[in-house]
Amino acid sequence: MTDTILDVRGLSVDIATAGGVLHAVRDISLKVERGKTLCVVGESGCGKSMTSLAIMDLLPKGARRSAAALSFAGEDLSRAPGKRFNALRGNRMAMIFQEPMTALNPAYTIGDQLAEPYRLHRGASAAQARDRAVYLLDKVGIASPAERLGQYPHQLSGGLRQRVMIAMALMCEPELLIADEPTTALDVTIQAQILRLLADLQKEFGVAIMLITHDLGVVARIADRVAVMYAGQVVEEGPAAALFSDPRHPYTRGLLDCIPVPGRTARGGRLGAIPGVVPSLVGEVHGCSFRDRCPHARPVCAEDPPAREVDGHRWRCILEKAA
Repeated sequence: MTDTILDVRGLSVDIATAGGVLHAVRDISLKVERGKTLCVVGESGCGKSMTSLAIMDLLPKGARRSAAALSFAGEDLSRAPGKRFNALRGNRMAMIFQEPMTALNPAYTIGDQLAEPYRLHRGASAAQARDRAVYLLDKVGIASPAERLGQYPHQLSGGLRQRVMIAMALMCEPELLIADEPTTALDVTIQAQILRLLADLQKEFGVAIMLITHDLGVVARIADRVAVMYAGQVVEEGPAAALFSDPRHPYTRGLLDCIPVPGRTARGGRLGAIPGVVPSLVGEVHGCSFRDRCPHARPVCAEDPPAREVDGHRWRCILEKAA
């Protein structure tokens, strides 16, 4: 059995707009290994969530996906029909959406929403689904789980709703879990609990996790590998330790410089910042998208940057190493 559960190559997502075609995701390649965590990081609007929706075949109307390969557990899904994705989603591959209050249906109880995928994919009885739901709610740290089954989403706090989303995603013991900013809008204490929970569940169930975030602090705590996205592209990808200690792309270096470092950042001192704004991805896009914000930009950056790799650490830049 291969160690790679998800292998994405040449994935692009285009969206028709009044001003032209928006190239939301541009020719990205990613791999997620069984039992490991890949963190996809980047600022808002860089294409992180659109990438996850493309992988799950949940793109909004009007968005068009293309890929050289979209392989899940050795099966190429790049041209698979919707019925095949319906059989996989919520079963062998699952997703934790960014905002649980809108992802959970306010008209149905927690118990009904937890039981539905288990009964649909596993042919379980109502009693079996209920027992599984109680087990997982307890596993994700929700007190009195049996009583929670009769409650509605609005009766739970944000942290509890997020835990319910995690339990729902685990109902059918998926091989791949995609978590789209699961700690957004939660206070730091609950964030830490959710991250610890994901790590514990990964150890117990061996699930592969693709975690989407813009928080490098989260990345440092949980990632095995990191993919840095900018303007719809993966500009750097590699082992988490190597990326933090030896970033190769100027954008990654800029992100890391924005983080205060205990003992090095002076109290009251100015943090790093990346000047400028993200370029428009509507219409033709050429060259390095970061060149207008990069302190190392040269005329050659108007052409597509070379792809470089050292010991599994890959980046797109004319530089061999970020200054």
